[in-house]
Amino acid sequence: MKSVAEVLLVDDNPADIDLTSDVLAKSKRHFHVSAVNDGAEAISFLRQQGKYVEAPVPDLVVLDLNLPRKDGREVLSEVKADPNLARIPVVIFTTSQASSDISRSYELGANCYLRKPGNLPDFVAVVQSMADFWLGFASLPRKEKR
Repeated sequence: MKSVAEVLLVDDNPADIDLTSDVLAKSKRHFHVSAVNDGAEAISFLRQQGKYVEAPVPDLVVLDLNLPRKDGREVLSEVKADPNLARIPVVIFTTSQASSDISRSYELGANCYLRKPGNLPDFVAVVQSMADFWLGFASLPRKEKR
């Protein structure tokens, strides 16, 4: 039996979290979605610290760049520098179209950079495509027990 894929959404916009979670829930694949709304919480979740000591290890992190407390660039940098976390694919999912953000994200180790579309049908299509690719077609590293 294949286990359910774990997805961590890191976004400070509740509407985007709700919409992304909803699209994933309606996907033909099964996911368990956890969400945090700032970068410091994301790091605590990923390192299973504090209230996240029982948090699942995600198969995929969907990360916004513009976050309170610790922005997405800092989160990405910390994740990719941590040998326990570096193998987890990180998809940047943000409104920024700035070429500097795109370049910097890849320099920091992002596995993919997707711009959040401004309209609902395109937003849904992007999330569905991301889920199909990363959690359907892509071969991901096996999780190691911590």
